[in-house]
Amino acid sequence: MTEVSQPRRTRILPPRIAASSEKNRRQEERDALAAKCRVVFEGLRPHLIESHFNWHIAIDPDSENYLIDPTLKGITEKISDAYGNSNEVKLTIYRLNDTGSCGTI
Repeated sequence: MTEVSQPRRTRILPPRIAASSEKNRRQEERDALAAKCRVVFEGLRPHLIESHFNWHIAIDPDSENYLIDPTLKGITEKISDAYGNSNEVKLTIYRLNDTGSCGTI
């Protein structure tokens, strides 16, 4: 019986090990962004929920600009068109409904 050898898997890059302080800093940044976006979302929701119920809305908390689309794919395409492939984009996506979320996580 002949053994079939499995291809050897090697990492191209070494594994990234982030210090817990770095993880905590990133989490705090995400929480601060979410809090700022939530304030803008709560202000927009009453005006948009009737005409755009369950649509996706992406909010930029600094400028308070937003993008809106009925599908997740559509909103991500609009974000890409508006902001390009920049890694500096800081947006939060919500659903225009009673909670701002979609489904159960």
